[in-house]
Amino acid sequence: MTTIRAAKSEDINRITAIAKSCAQHMIDHGIFQWNEHYPSKAAFEKDLSRSELFVIEKQTLVIGVIVISSLMDEEYKSVKWLTPNKNNRYIHRLCVDPDHQKNGYARALLDFAEDKSKDEGVTSIRLDTFSQNPRNLKFYKNRNYIQLEEIYFHRQSEYPFYCFEFVL
Repeated sequence: MTTIRAAKSEDINRITAIAKSCAQHMIDHGIFQWNEHYPSKAAFEKDLSRSELFVIEKQTLVIGVIVISSLMDEEYKSVKWLTPNKNNRYIHRLCVDPDHQKNGYARALLDFAEDKSKDEGVTSIRLDTFSQNPRNLKFYKNRNYIQLEEIYFHRQSEYPFYCFEFVL
């Protein structure tokens, strides 16, 4: 049985370990999306302090994480979004332990984010994903997220990240 809940401070080390495992798993598969700079433990601690960090547990083991934020990153400000820049949610750092991938846990985390956002009367959900990650691109497109502009995170990659928006 799995549950999704707000993260707690005692989850941070496990969350960071999952993110590092995911980064290595992607690198092993030729996807240079995450690296030693991102995502950081400090980023997850900041997410936790803003009550924006959620985990999925299988029994009592944390196996995945998602950030549901109301704050727009600087890189997103120039993007021509589908909806006005108010009352939106931003998904960040969605990851599932590689040992538990391909079991629907990422889908469950995104379902949770969409349902929570709908319940809060949010207009849309926005995110970005790496242009060189075909699995992620397919995942979001299959969920009817609309691909918009490219942005760059030069500390992560020379390749662009694609912005997506899902209007609720």
